[in-house]
Amino acid sequence: MSETPTVADEAADPGPGAEPPEDNPSTSRALAYLFSHQSFVVILAALVISLLIGAVLIRLQGVNPWAAYKILVDQALLVPGGLTRTLQKTAPLVLTGLAVVLPLRVGLFNIGGQGQLIFGATIGAWIGYSASGLGFAGALLGLAAGMVAGAGIGFIAGFLKATRGVHEVITTIMLNYIVAGVTWWLVTGPLQAESSKTSGIPQTELIPEGARVDAVAGVPIGFVIAVLFAVLCWWVLTRTTLGFQFNTVGSNKDAAGYAGISIKKIVTLSMVFGGGLAGLAGALEAAGTLHRFEPAIGGTLGFDGITIALLARSNPLATIPAAFLVGILRTGAAGLQFETGIAPEVVDLLLAIILLMVSIPVLGKWIFRSRADKVTVASTSWGS
Repeated sequence: MSETPTVADEAADPGPGAEPPEDNPSTSRALAYLFSHQSFVVILAALVISLLIGAVLIRLQGVNPWAAYKILVDQALLVPGGLTRTLQKTAPLVLTGLAVVLPLRVGLFNIGGQGQLIFGATIGAWIGYSASGLGFAGALLGLAAGMVAGAGIGFIAGFLKATRGVHEVITTIMLNYIVAGVTWWLVTGPLQAESSKTSGIPQTELIPEGARVDAVAGVPIGFVIAVLFAVLCWWVLTRTTLGFQFNTVGSNKDAAGYAGISIKKIVTLSMVFGGGLAGLAGALEAAGTLHRFEPAIGGTLGFDGITIALLARSNPLATIPAAFLVGILRTGAAGLQFETGIAPEVVDLLLAIILLMVSIPVLGKWIFRSRADKVTVASTSWGS
């Protein structure tokens, strides 16, 4: 006995003469490309959205936004000396970005780059001035001293995290304030320049020309140093046993511990290395830009490193173009204000929007991973 086919059966079975529906190959390829390059797509979208929002805000101030962006780029790259200033600004940004990237690869968030940078600048300027009789070797000693100083601050946060479980975000934020107080005492006390005592401006002695880290043929030496460290960090993370341990701890601490990797050692080292790179950035600013230390030397360089690290997606090599982009914005901001009257804080707003946009996928992954971990714990502990 045969049954009469229903409408649903006829729709499900098109018959022997019908052709099956075909997917659009161009659409499939486009979706596949987007999924395989989603990190780049997120970064590009973040930049485009931030520039569009910035354009609206600039227009509200009565200025043509595209003309404003052109001035920004011209001042940073095309005017005489603009590219050198931008590269000089990029150098510490690369290093502060790396100071966040290395701990991120271990699963830590180094918010203390600002304090580490300031302390490195203080000690670097002091040693650079004291050893100025050695010429450029004295400058290298100052850079090394700044790196050690920043590493010391990073060690405190890393050691507390590894041994006592104190969250690194809390300790690094607290250390930022502690370092600010200590450096203020140093620059208004034992390390204060004689000229500073009469001018009332707290600063250290001026580093002589022979011990400065200046530019050669328009390329700042500090920029070359920063690029070399970015390449070194990439090589360590991708080609060495230590880098494998960093990545393994960041991916799965339990598996890393089961494999015999010392979690405490890797956690501490990541913060030490991050602090050292931030301290080197401060020493470069002291030896190559201001040629002395002042409390405002860091500006927002330490916090800009967070934006750079997220833009770079924790890739050491990608910190170079990310830092260059931020360097263009920072360098062109002053010229933008002079040419159009727009407050330079619009650059801070653009960077804040970029940080927000690139942080959304990271926060989403963290939230969903946390929920998945809770579900896993609940399911595995049922009935235990």
